[in-house]
Amino acid sequence: MNAKTTFENAGQILWFGDNLMTIRVAASIENDHTSIIECRMPAGGVSPLQVTLSGDGLIHILDGMMRFQVGDRIFLAHVGQTVVAPNRLPHDFEIVSADGATCLIVTEGDEFEQLVRQMSRSDPSVAGVFSDDRASSSIEAVGAPLP
Repeated sequence: MNAKTTFENAGQILWFGDNLMTIRVAASIENDHTSIIECRMPAGGVSPLQVTLSGDGLIHILDGMMRFQVGDRIFLAHVGQTVVAPNRLPHDFEIVSADGATCLIVTEGDEFEQLVRQMSRSDPSVAGVFSDDRASSSIEAVGAPLP
């Protein structure tokens, strides 16, 4: 990765369902196709059980507490901890802290970033309608969120 002070498309703020997503580093050739997205999520928020078919993902907790399932393991992650979601291993999470949670999601490749861009809206007053078009994505929903 080349050192840069600004990145193209960085800082874009999007509403992904009820989650406020900020693209901190956009995936591009110049930064080895690494994407970093800051995600602020409300209490009780969940993700579906999913499998990433390309690169691994890292979730670094900045604020709050999250419960994760990665493969057969279910565990809590707190501020300062980083969770690895290896590709091809089912994973999901739930926000368990009363005030919600904030994390950085670091992914190899641009698949997650493109999914966020395709399924988001920039205006929070617009109804949050997921088109759930994952045909062009290498992320597959394979089950319901954590019970």
